[in-house]
Amino acid sequence: MGRTVIVGDVHGCFDELMELLDAVRLRPDDLLVSVGDLVDRGPKPAEVVALFRQRPNSVAVMGNHERKHVRGVYSYAQEITRLQLGDGYAGAVEWMRTLPYWFEDQHVRVVHAALIPGVPLDRQPEEVLCGSTSGERRLAALFPGGYWHEHYTDAKPVVFGHHVTGREPLLRDGRIFGLDTGACHGWNLTALCVPGFTVHAVPARADHWALTRRAWQLPVLGSRPWRELTWPEITAAVARYATVPDGATRDWLAAVEAWADELRAALPALAGAARDLAGSLSTDELRAHPAGPVLFQARGGRLDAAALARRCVTPRRTADLAAALGVPVPDLPDLPALPEPPDRPGPPG
Repeated sequence: MGRTVIVGDVHGCFDELMELLDAVRLRPDDLLVSVGDLVDRGPKPAEVVALFRQRPNSVAVMGNHERKHVRGVYSYAQEITRLQLGDGYAGAVEWMRTLPYWFEDQHVRVVHAALIPGVPLDRQPEEVLCGSTSGERRLAALFPGGYWHEHYTDAKPVVFGHHVTGREPLLRDGRIFGLDTGACHGWNLTALCVPGFTVHAVPARADHWALTRRAWQLPVLGSRPWRELTWPEITAAVARYATVPDGATRDWLAAVEAWADELRAALPALAGAARDLAGSLSTDELRAHPAGPVLFQARGGRLDAAALARRCVTPRRTADLAAALGVPVPDLPDLPALPEPPDRPGPPG
């Protein structure tokens, strides 16, 4: 009969995961269970997701990081993962929607973050199980100054992740097993094999989150909707990252700032072009023109750079008007080539 092999928070650390599965000698009849947080922060989330999607006899519970993708709540880590997965991102999120919030067999219970002692698993709040911000607040109110697992009295062991316990897992009374040992931060990736309740770990190869957030800073910035931002939003975004240590990022942001300045400086020329064109078209032609409202404003003598600035509040609006008037304006500066999304691997043998 196969074992249940429960793995702590992987966070995209695929190489360490493969080393750990080799260390436990994972067999096809073993059930592989993840405590959640398969993605975000590490270098290879696509490979990790593919393994759990494609390997038979595998289960992953919903972590707070999967839930963020499912709900479209994007911070920097989620933006990176979306780029890392590329065209496979939508399919991965659809799979994440199917993840259960808990797993239980005859030997053990598995949740991502926590549970409320004394409440059946099928009645536990999802936000508590997965460790969302609201779930964390709820636990803090229930157990001020302490931890939920200090109040867990059931005989059946419970396994969880979410809170980094240090380089070593949290093991207590043969019933409490905290397996997040900080693999994405350069510490360890840990597994628990049941029913023997043996613990296995492999060291991380690097501080992956530090490396990943630096490597993907420019691609993430390049993916922002710069053409739809208002001028003050562009100024604030450029200022926010103006002192980053990466020279390529600073150079590109300087080019973005210059691009925005050049677009705004083109407003007087656009106003002049609108006045010239308005005087050469009939009323019917003005109505049919894509810049018709601006042309009517020009014909009525009510268009100047200030009036145009009230209309052209974003690069997109400015560029669209320029195109309609036949006035050339610069486009957003090119970004250095983004990394290719990784190939989708097959399941382990």
